Order: sequence, then structure tokens, then C-alpha cells
Amino acid sequence: MAATNITKTKRSTDEMIEDAIDKQQSWLNRRRDFTRDFLRRFNVFKHNDDVEIVEHRVVVKTDKKDKNHSVLRDFWFPILCALIVILIAVFVMIVKVNTPVKVFVPPVPEPIIKPVSVDKSVQRLSISYPCFDIVRIEDSGRIVIAGRTMSESSISIVINKKIVATERTNLDGEFVYSPVSALKPGNYEIALIDVKNNKKSKDKVFVYISERGYKNSVSLLMTETGSKIMQAPELLDGDLVVSKIDYLSTGRMVVTGKALPRLRVSLTLNDKYLGFARVSDYKNFGLGVDVGQLKPGQEYKLNVRLHDGNGNTIANIKHEFIMPKMTGDDNTFYTVRRGDCLWVIARNFLRRGVLFSIIAERNNIKNPDLIYPEQLLKIPFKK
Repeated sequence: MAATNITKTKRSTDEMIEDAIDKQQSWLNRRRDFTRDFLRRFNVFKHNDDVEIVEHRVVVKTDKKDKNHSVLRDFWFPILCALIVILIAVFVMIVKVNTPVKVFVPPVPEPIIKPVSVDKSVQRLSISYPCFDIVRIEDSGRIVIAGRTMSESSISIVINKKIVATERTNLDGEFVYSPVSALKPGNYEIALIDVKNNKKSKDKVFVYISERGYKNSVSLLMTETGSKIMQAPELLDGDLVVSKIDYLSTGRMVVTGKALPRLRVSLTLNDKYLGFARVSDYKNFGLGVDVGQLKPGQEYKLNVRLHDGNGNTIANIKHEFIMPKMTGDDNTFYTVRRGDCLWVIARNFLRRGVLFSIIAERNNIKNPDLIYPEQLLKIPFKK
């Protein structure tokens, strides 16, 4: 009984394959019918000939002429508007280029140029006192003096309180004087006098003519506010340069200059050792020493030496001079250099650094710790 039941329920493989093929064919037919019905329902095609189904694919037949015709029919208005806008733009550009632009400029009167008349009397009064421009000792020893005063006037040159010449000034008030013969070696004080107005120059020039030629000669302009070197001797040897030598009526000498930084500079007068100073990192040095009262008219020999780290002399400046007469002025002037401080300046000129307050007070310096390079300081001193 069991064996007969099993044979009745068992299906063959061929039947199963045929059943699956029938189901697949039925699904394809339903999909094809659904596609035809969908296209007919929305009326996509006007004629049945335009649609062809090949192997379950829908092919739509279109005519190129009909397609181009439909595009022109649908977009004719925007195309027409674009053409009109282009024609208007071209017309405006042509009219704008050909039409000249008229600019209205109001009439402007031409400027009236009036000649400026120079009053010679005002020009003459522009320089109230005669003054120096140049006082130079030339190679031959001759001295050249040039200056200014009132125009078309006469100027007298005074040397050591004696009038040695009178020169005529030009329209600009300029004059030049140079004696025929050279002055003898020595000290000279030069002043000017305007003959027409009998006015003396406020400034004077001190001149020292050395027996060793113009290279060792000095020309110094002395004014109310200080002194200015017009011609200085060439005091240099290699890296050692002496820029200024001050001698005070107190018997103190101050030598300033430049050298290699952090080396030592020593000073001797008539072969007598006076002291030394260190060169700063900014290549400046200043040395103030007591030399006593130097006698006017007497010759002195000054030596400034630069020493290396072992004490050997690597540069030496020899300066021989004849001591001039003192002017009796109680002030001297010092130009501040980079790295200077009032303490060192007071020590060099006034012997003691604690006297820096005297220099600060005389120059109206509120903060003694704040001084500037190129600042001119008045150094007061008395015997």
C-alpha cells in the first residue's frame, strides 16, 4: 500500500519544466498587452503604423522634417524677439559712434602775470652784519677769505686788530680776499667791518698756520653759540682718527676721535704719559687729562697712540702745535656721539663724572640719562 501512494504523488521533471515555460510566456504576454494598452490610453502615437514592437521593444518612427517643423512652430516668437533686440543694439552703437559729443566748457580768463620787482634796499638789509663763508689755508700757505655783507658795499678785513685790505662787494653782497704773499706761521684772529654802515662781524675766525704746511694748519669759526672747524689738520693714521682737541683754561685737555672698537688709546704730551681710554663698541673714544697751564707761543708735541690687546702700538698720530692765546671764554661746546653719556662727558671736561648735573642744567636737560647723537652741549667751566 505504501509503495502505490508514493508513485501517485511524484511529478516528472518534464512536467515541471513545461509548467515554468508556460508561466514565463504568460507573463511576457501580459507585459506586452499592458504596454500597448498604456500607449493607446495616452494617445502618444497618431497612427498604429508609427509603432513597431520588435522582440518586446517599442520603436517609435519619427520624421526629421516634422520634428524641425514643430521646433520652428513652437519657438518662433522668442527667436523673433531676440532678432529685434540684436538689431536695436546694433543701431544704437552705430548712432553713438557717428554722433559727435559736445562738451560745454565755460570761458576761463587767462591769468595775468605781473613782474615781481625786487627792492634792492630790502636785499641789502637782508644781511645786517658781515659774515664769513670760507677761510682756507692753501698749499702755498696763502689764505683765502670769502664772505657776505650788504650789496654794493665795502668790506674791510681785519687781521690781529689791523685792517689789511678793503674789498668791494657785488650785487649779491659777496666778496673774496686773498693776499699776494703768504702769512707767516703763527696764530691769527680775523674779523670783518662793513665800511658803509660801520658794522663789525659778530663772528671771528681763529687761524693757526703751521710751519709744517697747510696739512697741520687750523681754521676755526668762533660764534656766539659755539665753534665750527672750517679747516682741520689731517690727524689720522690707519684706523686711528683724532677729530677734535679741546684745551680748557682750567689746564685740562680733551681729545676725541675714532678707532677700532674695544682697543686702548693713550696720550702723551712732550713724551710725558698722561693716560688712556677705551674705544667704545661704536668706534668712539674720548680722553680728558690734566696737562697744566700751557704757555702761549710755546711749541708742544702731542702723541695719540692706538694699542692692540697685547699693548703693542699699531697706530700713532703726532701733532706738533704752537699754543695760541686763550680767548677768555668760559664755555666750550661738545657734539654728542653715539654711545656717549653725561657722566663720561663730565669726567673728561670737568674732571669728575658726578658734575654731570652742571652740564644738564646749563643745557636744560630734564632727563640726564637721555641725550641724542649730534646734540650740541655747552660745557661750562671756570678756572
